[in-house]
Amino acid sequence: MSDRHTHGPGQDSHGHHHDHAHPHAHPHGHAHPSPGLRHRLTHLLTPHSHETADKLDPALESSARGLRALWVSLGVLGATALAQAVVVALSGSVALLGDTVHNAADALTAVPLGIAFVLGRRAATRRFTYGYGRAEDLAGLAIVLTIAASAAFAAWAAVGRLLDPRPVEHLPAVAVAALVGFVGNEWVARYRIRVGREIGSAALVADGLHARTDGFTSLAVLLGAGGAALGWQLADPLVGLAITAAITLVLRDAAREVFRRVMDAVDPALVDRAERAVRAVPGVREVGELRLRWIGHRLRAELAVVVDGEVSVREAHAIAVEAEHALLHAVPRLTAALVHADPAPVPGETDPHLALAHHLTA
Repeated sequence: MSDRHTHGPGQDSHGHHHDHAHPHAHPHGHAHPSPGLRHRLTHLLTPHSHETADKLDPALESSARGLRALWVSLGVLGATALAQAVVVALSGSVALLGDTVHNAADALTAVPLGIAFVLGRRAATRRFTYGYGRAEDLAGLAIVLTIAASAAFAAWAAVGRLLDPRPVEHLPAVAVAALVGFVGNEWVARYRIRVGREIGSAALVADGLHARTDGFTSLAVLLGAGGAALGWQLADPLVGLAITAAITLVLRDAAREVFRRVMDAVDPALVDRAERAVRAVPGVREVGELRLRWIGHRLRAELAVVVDGEVSVREAHAIAVEAEHALLHAVPRLTAALVHADPAPVPGETDPHLALAHHLTA
């Protein structure tokens, strides 16, 4: 059963944007708000129509939150790195130098990620038909490379000091700088990770993990200062090597997170939730192929549903819209769904998709 419908671009009373026109499928660009008390009350008190309404697009709102998190953390980490750099110049601590470089690199990763958030807010074009959300994934790759570069620099500085040991001066100042680094980084890490998970940004979460590692490396600097105060001259470069190892661990986690996003990986539990929601829709006999993918910090869905082959085009369309509606409520951060309605097979009927078989690849 195929159905065709065309709506002018608009939003319903819940910010669901529609732009439909396809013989079989139903591409619905939806900006669906994050679930919360305000949204549930609005859903109960507002008639659920599909007419144009002046509502703030939650996808744009999430980009704005991401930008705000970046600039706030940039300011905090920039001030932290500057304070530490002054102490590095006075003390000559390579452990603190490695921590300072890592903090500065972490602050600077806000630049490509900020550019990605700005690009992601641009409308789709005839060339970039899915929009510019993938810029966020490219920024994630830049963050991973930055973490790798900071690890290499920290290792180089630590090995150099092992080969040419020097005393660390102004140890109390080094200890204070290390504490400042820990507090600043942990605050930024919590902020970035929380906002990144709320808006679905893997790159921002990776950046938060990067900041968290900086916090723990700052504590390692504190241990190095304590060792140097006790007369152990090699404590500072050895802590520098420990910092390198810690950076390498966060590099692994961040790279895995970004790699999965680039490869369109999603949580399998999210797919199960989507299938359950669609199967519960009246008129849906079965759910066929279901695909979810991230584009930046927004999700898109494509699926086929099996309906009674005797229903009218309008009835099949209504079932598809209701399936889409169920998805929007079941899947957080879903902003678009394309639903294809297939007629239930009957004995002796030729599969209507056979004409496409020779186009499919194994």
